[in-house]
Amino acid sequence: MAVSPGAVRSAAAASLAGARPVPYWLDAPDRPAARPALAGDELCDLLVVGGGYSGLWTALLAKERAPDRDVVLIEGHEVGWAASGRNGGFCSASLTHGFANGLSRWPDELRKLEDLGGRNLDAIEAAVARYAIDCAFERTGEIDVATEPYQLAGLRELYEERTRLGGGRFELLDRDAVRAEVDSPTFLGGLWDRHGAAMLDPARLAWGLKRACVALGVRIYENTRGLALARYGAGMAVRTPYGRIFARRVALGTNVFPSLVRRARLYTVPVYDYALMTEPLTARQRGAVGWRNRQGLADSANQFHYFRITADHRVLWGGYDAIYPYGGRLGAENEHRPETYLKLAAHFFRCFPQLKGVRFSHAWGGAIDTCSRFSAFFGTAYGGRVAYAAGYTGLGVGATRFGGDVMLDLLAGERTERTELAMVRDKPLPFPPEPVAWAGIGLTRWSLARADAHDGRRNIWLRTMDRFGLGFDS
Repeated sequence: MAVSPGAVRSAAAASLAGARPVPYWLDAPDRPAARPALAGDELCDLLVVGGGYSGLWTALLAKERAPDRDVVLIEGHEVGWAASGRNGGFCSASLTHGFANGLSRWPDELRKLEDLGGRNLDAIEAAVARYAIDCAFERTGEIDVATEPYQLAGLRELYEERTRLGGGRFELLDRDAVRAEVDSPTFLGGLWDRHGAAMLDPARLAWGLKRACVALGVRIYENTRGLALARYGAGMAVRTPYGRIFARRVALGTNVFPSLVRRARLYTVPVYDYALMTEPLTARQRGAVGWRNRQGLADSANQFHYFRITADHRVLWGGYDAIYPYGGRLGAENEHRPETYLKLAAHFFRCFPQLKGVRFSHAWGGAIDTCSRFSAFFGTAYGGRVAYAAGYTGLGVGATRFGGDVMLDLLAGERTERTELAMVRDKPLPFPPEPVAWAGIGLTRWSLARADAHDGRRNIWLRTMDRFGLGFDS
């Protein structure tokens, strides 16, 4: 007998009744204490602004390249509190927000980008081991799953293209094979990238990088916001609430937050993403879904879900809605959206009906820095004294380390295999001003939902966005 929409909604609401409105990863009793704020003036060789992955990797790599370099990092709140502590913990080798996006934008250098991305993920794995970062790092890979028949052809095409380029271990899975890995009646097939992704605890990665930076001599000041940037002699000065920092060079890893280089603000908009975390599954429940190989998964719709199993046997379930606040306003009021939580809970039980009765322990949201090409862009300002990287669009857990290397190359004025990339040399198209941005993003989201409901057929708006290299990724 069919279940009524009202019953589905009631069951979804009941599963959320005890959910704490905080990110699961940050809700840890052993969360490290914040380091003191800057009080007074500082001098340094390199100032890094931002205490998420982008800033942490940049500071760490700067000290690894030149141990005597004097490095200061400032963070407006606490290290890892924003996107770096709120994401799903998917650490991907992709530098281009997935293979398909890279193929559409940089087909001539995609082989190089894939090679660099693989080496970058290897380096992250090595750093986790070298600095003894306890972040539950597991190189389990990721499966893209088809949940509609039309998506199977897309997965096969992706498999053939990736196989043609080589480099990696990919397996095309039919219905029975994918359900033998993770059992859902909605799965019709999958593409398993066996080596190109790791699962980890994102907050503990950030905290571990913080500890490693301090051990190498980086001076970290938390609750210290960079307010303004200006030339100062042969270097730069950054004003903070209680003092100034004078630096020869500055690297900006502020991502979704307004850049201190004003012209860079045109290239990003904030998009809020939401996630749920279940209570720990019992042995019987784990047996019902399988998941022995602990891969990350994502479905193949435009409005997609991402999901993975944690070290303590919980399931993280996120994605689908991507909410743009009018004018790009950032604020705590956007970090929770009960209507999205209800929608996600209902989708979860449709995917895993065998987990009926499971409760969610945490529900949260956070802002992603999105740009029109969905992958990072880079640049310099003030005659090469300042470098910036932003626009990772939700795939920054791994790619930010690469971005840190790029910023350090740019600040050194070096020509490297990274700085020669078109991806590094070129910028995405900027977003238009309001209200055009609001209207355009809204129309794009509506069109993506229609495409999902009509076998992936893209309407004239989406085809026009594709033609001009614009869009909105859910």
